[in-house]
Amino acid sequence: MPVTPDLPRTVGALRASGHTARPVKHEIRDNLLTALREGRDPWPGIVGFEDTVVPQLERALIAGHDLVLLGERGQGKTRLLRALAGLLDEWTPVVEGSEIGEHPFEPIAPATIRRAAELGDDLPVAWVHRSQRYTEKLATPDTSVADLIGDVDPVKVAEGRSLGDPETIHFGLVPRAHRGIVAINELPDLAERIQVALLNVMEERDIQVRGYTLRLPLDVLLVASANPEDYTNRGRIITPLKDRFGAEIRTHYPLELAPEVALVAQEADLVAEVPRHLLEVVARFTRHLRDSSAVDQGSGVSARFAVAAAETVAAAALRRAALTGEETPYARPVDLESVPSVLRGKIEFASGEEGREDEVLEHLLRRATADTARFALRGVDLDELAVEVSTRPVRTGERIPARDVVAALPQVGALTEIAARLGAEGTEDPGPMASAAELALEYLFLTRKLAKDESDDGDTVSYG
Repeated sequence: MPVTPDLPRTVGALRASGHTARPVKHEIRDNLLTALREGRDPWPGIVGFEDTVVPQLERALIAGHDLVLLGERGQGKTRLLRALAGLLDEWTPVVEGSEIGEHPFEPIAPATIRRAAELGDDLPVAWVHRSQRYTEKLATPDTSVADLIGDVDPVKVAEGRSLGDPETIHFGLVPRAHRGIVAINELPDLAERIQVALLNVMEERDIQVRGYTLRLPLDVLLVASANPEDYTNRGRIITPLKDRFGAEIRTHYPLELAPEVALVAQEADLVAEVPRHLLEVVARFTRHLRDSSAVDQGSGVSARFAVAAAETVAAAALRRAALTGEETPYARPVDLESVPSVLRGKIEFASGEEGREDEVLEHLLRRATADTARFALRGVDLDELAVEVSTRPVRTGERIPARDVVAALPQVGALTEIAARLGAEGTEDPGPMASAAELALEYLFLTRKLAKDESDDGDTVSYG
């Protein structure tokens, strides 16, 4: 939890400091423009949206619009929404003890207005970090109006207050996010009658609870995410609510390979080192799945698939290290074989593909491996390596340690260039060289310049 700095603790001291109150949308606009002028990236960790989604998002925020992000699963919508909190002031003053974080200069709840009148400049001030001003709610079918807006608190009524007294209200998530950001994930999953409760919040900025209206000039930025599939399969965003969002921004999967690789490298929690050429295989495999007619593209192939695939490859390398006694686990192309079987359940296949799922995955993985090797090794003459290995096979597999693979490699000049291309130069660890050589051997096999046979134990293969 951030440590509160030494800041004014009463309204009088706050006013004397020259502080001015700003609506949250103005605060975000000012901080965003400042970051852009200073050349700072307002969106740390956001990959692949620099020329598409981010400019649209920035224009919407500068315009002061509530907004909805529309995109397939795993396109970074939630990550993008959470990044909005970084555009708030690091610390902001609130009336100490206020349920809804009211600004000391602008109390809005009846109880706080009364306290401010009684205490004047002695009204106590607390400071809230920007991380506490971002509120996120996953929309679920059981979400109620009370959760979002509020309800009458029977305890307060029992204390003697009138049922119509605004002070009997227990505020919901949206009023409690006053002067902050409210993010609703999967908005169409909210029942339509619950969506109706948001209409006044977004337009008139007041709330209605149990038949009476409490005029609270709420100051919130309301943002939401939705999947295009939701409009037809699970629910929809009601038309009046869609009309109140100032911007609808479409997200997408990375358009180029490099951002896809960068995203996997950034998000994956790897228990072993996975070289870039294997991350490229994983990224290409994911992109091929998104283009395949055998895969249900309505469901999408999430970026989480690529992340999980990279983590599975690393896990396979660590398992081999434990079995073979290797000191440093290092991923090799043989570890890719574990991906289809482990992650098959994360893919929705098109109708008519029943029984062909494994065949489709294995074919696309081989294609991704060949494409990666072709790009990485273009211009390298692999014929000499193919000739040598065809007469002296190289055994490799998930139970063959890297040192044995390297020891079996022929002494040909192509291997030096392969090592240079794939980052295996200048290291005593045999892992990088074994990984690089395996990719070249697999490419020769996929281009039918070498044969590959499983050994009797079923765990290893030989090229020759």
